[in-house]
Amino acid sequence: MTDAYTTERTIALDAVRTAATVCQAVQADLVDAQTIAKKDRSPVTVADFASQAVVCAKLAEALPNDPVVGEEGTGQLRQDDQAHVRDRVTRHVAAALKRDVQQEQVLTWIDRGAADPPTRGRYWTLDPIDGTKGFLRAEQYAIALALLEDRQVVLSVLGCPNLPAGDRTGVLMIAIRGQGAHALPLDQNGPEQRIHVSELTDPAAARFCESVESGHSNQSDSAKIAEHLGITAQPLRMDSQCKYAAVARGDASIYLRMPTSETYREKIWDHAAGMLIVQQAGGRVSDIHGKPLDFTCGRKLQHNRGIIATNGAIHDAVVAAVRTVTAN
Repeated sequence: MTDAYTTERTIALDAVRTAATVCQAVQADLVDAQTIAKKDRSPVTVADFASQAVVCAKLAEALPNDPVVGEEGTGQLRQDDQAHVRDRVTRHVAAALKRDVQQEQVLTWIDRGAADPPTRGRYWTLDPIDGTKGFLRAEQYAIALALLEDRQVVLSVLGCPNLPAGDRTGVLMIAIRGQGAHALPLDQNGPEQRIHVSELTDPAAARFCESVESGHSNQSDSAKIAEHLGITAQPLRMDSQCKYAAVARGDASIYLRMPTSETYREKIWDHAAGMLIVQQAGGRVSDIHGKPLDFTCGRKLQHNRGIIATNGAIHDAVVAAVRTVTAN
């Protein structure tokens, strides 16, 4: 391994691993059958803010000049009726960082993750919990962190606490541009291993993955595309950027995120980390028209529509199938 991004690599892995422990602690503390039945989102609110605080704290201490671009700010959290949420967030952040922290410091860390993308230089994108419904169902969710330099993703980490990995559960995936993609156990007990996309070359033999929630992707179009390609395997449905992880390590060969409207554009933190991991594992990622993802437009992928991630070998065939189906 070269020396490029050695420091950032260590910091990013530590930040995401620590954030994963926060999310797991909140699940154990606040998520039960009653909260799921009532569709109570308060546990994911606590986990979202606590995860962002932990990641931003780690980045602030080690790389204080690096902005962090994410979704969360503390506007609503600072309101009087949110005192109980602030208390829970602060308690979980203190436990994860293993030190006493003041509530105002935690709020400052969270707000550090609400920066706007700079027009030059470098910054991090963060989704502290990607896949909120998966989190609440105790299924798949991810902590997604990526470093961009001059608007190009150069390093990314995905923390997938509930993703199976051999005989254990929980995996970290990391990619650095030009250095491949690797996976290592979330609990630190085990070797780091290089990961590769599948070697499949026949689209009909592929398995594709898509979102659990139909509101996130046009599943009707996905089914037509699968039929056009001759795919008979049932789709692998999971929440979050774990779908990128599934393609990167060969569990699936296609990830489709079909647009649900003409105007919707994807957010950069929902794809930056997963995209690089698939690319460095040997795959390809584009929008539904085959265009590379363009991170030059601020918080959204304004020049792109939808997402196609594949093992690379069948990418052109998938793009062609999408073009045919969406033209009809």
